[in-house]
Amino acid sequence: MSTEFDTNAGEQIDLDTASSWTANYRNANPNGAQSYYFGTNAYNELLAQEGCYGIRLYNAINELGESQLVMVGVDSNGDDLYEGLLYDRSFVCPPLCRRKNPLNS
Repeated sequence: MSTEFDTNAGEQIDLDTASSWTANYRNANPNGAQSYYFGTNAYNELLAQEGCYGIRLYNAINELGESQLVMVGVDSNGDDLYEGLLYDRSFVCPPLCRRKNPLNS
């Protein structure tokens, strides 16, 4: 994986690895959030900002004490575009979970 702040950050992993990692998390955090859902509009609008090279996700706790994520665009230097768009209020699983699959069960 690249250590430069560019559009190549991240890499694909196989389902066995992803399933093992998510199971590790669920086992270590049995009462924690399993996943967060953001719609395509959030990603598209963040990435459409001038100078946006990627997206950073911050762990957060909302005003109700619930686990949440904050999404922010990132520029080519790796700096947050915090004066631009910020997203939160994703759909958290649980309680908003869908069909069981290798990543969530």
